[in-house]
Amino acid sequence: MGNVMVIPAKRQLGNTARQQDAKPRLRVVAYCRVSTDSDEQATSYDAQVEHYTEFIQKNPEWEFAGIYADDGISGTNTKKREDFNRMIDDCEAGNIDMIITKSISRFARNTLDCLKYIRQLKDKNIPVFFEKESINTMDAKGEVLITIMASLAQQESHSLSQNVKLGLQFRYQNGQVQVNHNHFLGYTKDADGNLIIDPEQAEVVKRIYREYLEGYSMDRIAKGLEADSILTSAGKTKWWTSTINKILRNEKYIGDALLQKTYTTDFLNKTRVKNNGIVPQYYVEGNHEAIIPKDIFLRVQEELVRRRVVKTSSNGKKRSYSCNHCFAQIVICGECGEMFRRIHWNNRGYKSIVWRCLIRLEPTGQECHARTANETILENVVVQAINTLLGDKSTYQAQLQQNIAKVIRSAQQNTADGIDERLQELQKELLKKANNKEAYDEIADEIFKLREQREKCTVDTAARDAQISRINELQDFIKQQPVHLEAFDEVLVKRWLERIIVWEDHSTVELKSGLKIEIEG
Repeated sequence: MGNVMVIPAKRQLGNTARQQDAKPRLRVVAYCRVSTDSDEQATSYDAQVEHYTEFIQKNPEWEFAGIYADDGISGTNTKKREDFNRMIDDCEAGNIDMIITKSISRFARNTLDCLKYIRQLKDKNIPVFFEKESINTMDAKGEVLITIMASLAQQESHSLSQNVKLGLQFRYQNGQVQVNHNHFLGYTKDADGNLIIDPEQAEVVKRIYREYLEGYSMDRIAKGLEADSILTSAGKTKWWTSTINKILRNEKYIGDALLQKTYTTDFLNKTRVKNNGIVPQYYVEGNHEAIIPKDIFLRVQEELVRRRVVKTSSNGKKRSYSCNHCFAQIVICGECGEMFRRIHWNNRGYKSIVWRCLIRLEPTGQECHARTANETILENVVVQAINTLLGDKSTYQAQLQQNIAKVIRSAQQNTADGIDERLQELQKELLKKANNKEAYDEIADEIFKLREQREKCTVDTAARDAQISRINELQDFIKQQPVHLEAFDEVLVKRWLERIIVWEDHSTVELKSGLKIEIEG
C-alpha cells in the first residue's frame, strides 16, 4: 500500500467569487428587525442600524456592504419581509459574502425558514453570524446549535401567539369589541375610537336592506348602486354580490357584534378559518348605535333562508328562487298547485308574453288543464285587486284590524323573560370552570339549548311584529291613497302581494297582510 498524503481543505473565507483576490475583504452586511412599531422598538431599530454599521466598518478584513432592515414585521414567516428577501436575492447574485444579525429570533422565528435559508446560503459559501448566540453557520457545530436555537425561537413565537390569543379572549369575555371601520360601510369612528354612524353611508345600507325585502336580487341591487354612482366602503365603483350578501348578514348593523367568527389554525403561516364551534364565540348586544332595526334584520335573515331553500314541485323537480320578474314564483296554478312560468309566445304570428303552468310545459306524465294567462291580464288583476281595496276602505280596514288581533292571539306565548337571566348565570359558571380548567360540557349543553329557545322566541316575536307592521303599512297606504290606480306598479307587487292563484274563471290575490281578494275573469 502506497503512502497517503492528506491535502487539507482550504479555509473558506466567503463567497467563492471573491477568492481570486490576493487579500480578499469580505463584503459584510447586517440584517436588523424589530417586532413592533412602538416608539421603544423604533429606538431599538435605529440603535441596531448604528451598531452594525460601526461594527462592520471597524474590522479591516471586512468591507461594509450595507444594512438590510425590516421594521415592524412579524418574524414567523418571510413572506412580507421585503428587505430580508432582497438580501437573499443579493446573496444569490454574488453581491454578499457574509451576514451579521443580532440573534436567531431576529433572523427567523420559524425553524423551517431558518434552516432553509441557512442551508441555501451555506451552498453559496455565505456564513451567517448570530452575535447573541456567538454562532457561525460555517462552523461544524453550527447547524446543530442552529437547529436547537431555532426551535427555541419558534417556541417563543408560539408562546407569544398564545398570549395574544388569551388577551383577545379576555377582551371578548368583557365585551370589548374592536371593529375595523375603514371598510365597514355605514360607520366611522369618533375621536375616542367609538363606532359612530356615517349618515350618508347609512342611507346606502338602509337602501340595500329595503330593496332586498322588496324582492330585488343581490345582483340587481348591486347594478342599481353602480348605476347611481354609489361607492363601496373601499371607495370602489364596482359592487359585487358577495359584498351585498355580507352586508345583509352582518349583525353589526343592528348594534350587536359576534366575536371570533374566525380563528388562527397555524401561528406560523397565519392561516385563519371559519369558526364552526371549534373555539368559543362571544355575542355582544347593544355595543353601538344600530342602523337597521332588529325586526327588519330578522326579516332579511328569513328571506335569505327562503331564497336559499330549493322548492320541490309535485312532479319531483327542484326549483330555486328567482328574482327575474315581480310575478316569478308567486303566480300559482289553482288546479294543481304548481307555479306558472313566464314565456314568450308566438301563436299563429301573434307574439305575446304569457304565464303557463309548469305541468303543461314539462313532459312529466302529469296532466293539468289550467288556462294560459296573458301577462297584461295578470297586471290588470293586480290593479283591480288594489282598487277593490281602495273602493271599500272601511270593510278592508276592519278586516285588517281583525288580522292584527289574530296575529297577536296566535303568537307564541313564550318570551325571553327568564332565559337571559339564566344565561348570565351559566356564563359566569362557564368562565369560572374554563379558567380553572374544569370540564364544562353540561353547562355548555344547557347554554346551547337556552340560546336556541331564545333565538326562537326572538324570531317568533320578529315575525309577529313584521306581520303587524305589514298590516299597518297597508292600512296607511289605503288611507293615504286618494284615487284608484290607473296603471300597473311593479313596486306594489313586491311590497304587498304574497301570491296570485289562477283559476279557470277567476283569480285570487293574496296579500302579505293576510287579505284575499277575488277578481273575476
